[in-house]
Amino acid sequence: MSRKFFVGGNWKLNGDKKSLGELIQTLNGAKVDPNVEVVCGAPSIYLDFVRSKLDAKFGVAAQNCYKVAKGAFTGEISPAMIKDCGVNWVILGHSERRHVFGESDELIGQKTAHALESGLGVIACIGEKLDEREGGITEKVVFAQTKFIADNVKDWSKVVLAYEPVWAIGTGKTASPQQAQEVHEKLRQWLKTNVSEAVANSVRIIYGGSVTGATCKELGSQKDVDGFLVGGASLKPEFVEIINAKV
Repeated sequence: MSRKFFVGGNWKLNGDKKSLGELIQTLNGAKVDPNVEVVCGAPSIYLDFVRSKLDAKFGVAAQNCYKVAKGAFTGEISPAMIKDCGVNWVILGHSERRHVFGESDELIGQKTAHALESGLGVIACIGEKLDEREGGITEKVVFAQTKFIADNVKDWSKVVLAYEPVWAIGTGKTASPQQAQEVHEKLRQWLKTNVSEAVANSVRIIYGGSVTGATCKELGSQKDVDGFLVGGASLKPEFVEIINAKV
């Protein structure tokens, strides 16, 4: 089954109207592979701005949301608000949310359920830390994280799984194409055993962790790597090269 290649850009806490406006101009004017789904994760305060300026062929994602539609939750945003800005995706469970802000697997699962029920697509992130990889428990960690997500998903067509080894995010270290492929293949096997063969074959599993123009082609050529979630490089013109990794 052919899975449409998916490239997400996670802009994190970066940019202003001027710099993001310039990046949007670059993307709008770029020749990009029409067979790739591209989604840009903007800071929440700029979601409306980015969606109004970015060409309709590109999707936009919020970088987080809360588990309920409204209420006394100062500083949070809801899937309903995200949709009201014309935005159709959200990134959940990013390692920075887990390890900097202390979000639990359980909370990420609850957010996933609410976002999907609200009609958003979810880019759900999983990944092990360096001590976990060195301790030989990569599979145990990513399977446990995936289970909390899977238990909250009814419609897998709206989910993209992003495997991001925490030790490779913003460090300049990248998992080798073989390391990435190995984990993606095992994740697909887990989905086959614990969800269904149809979901295992159809769900897109993308790789994140210091993806650059230099590393994207070999990573993208791996059988079970269906795209990327790109951090720093998504703020640069090189993002276009990464989108076109399969060309």
